[in-house]
Amino acid sequence: PGHGGNDPGAIGTRGTFEKEVTLDIAHEVARILAGRTNVAVKLTRRDDRFLALDERVALTREAGADLFVSIHAASAPSADARGLSAYILSEKASDSFASRLAQQENQADRFGKPGSFGGGRIVKDILLDLTARHTRHASLAARQLLVEGAGKELRLLENPMRSANFAVLKAPDVPSVLVETGFLSNPRDEEILRDATARRVVSRVLAREIARVISSPAFA
Repeated sequence: PGHGGNDPGAIGTRGTFEKEVTLDIAHEVARILAGRTNVAVKLTRRDDRFLALDERVALTREAGADLFVSIHAASAPSADARGLSAYILSEKASDSFASRLAQQENQADRFGKPGSFGGGRIVKDILLDLTARHTRHASLAARQLLVEGAGKELRLLENPMRSANFAVLKAPDVPSVLVETGFLSNPRDEEILRDATARRVVSRVLAREIARVISSPAFA
């Protein structure tokens, strides 16, 4: 779950906090996936606490994760943008929308002290291994499968598969995807994401598609 603690993330016009939306969705996704015998789930945070971005990367690597999914509900660069979208790491952004979103998400560390997991070293390792073939291929496959599957039930952002230099996706040896479940800057998306029943639907769809991703040939 993105954000947390003194980092609220986006705040909707009706006062919806992104950090609360993401934590609720992540808990439900984890609960559903825990019912599958072939899936083990770990959350970077289980409560309302702040974690630096490099801490999230380090925790992912220490867990030996097969897939890292960062769950968000940000404020979009344009107020009319709405719908689910997914992003993978790229030094060069796919478009200005993704670039601005990454810049926004990468500012999360301003809310707390830098992480204690050797972030500088990790970033250097990342830059050296940025083109790791398996990680890149699996991240691409995960993004495509997640979006295609989710699009069968949920509204998608126009051009829902994008890429940019998101700090939280920089584990060089773990396929990583950032999912925007919607945008709290859009009144309709906020209405959906602040509704517990609607969040259950989003969670169910994400859990189903994550399970499909890790069962795909790219993760064999």
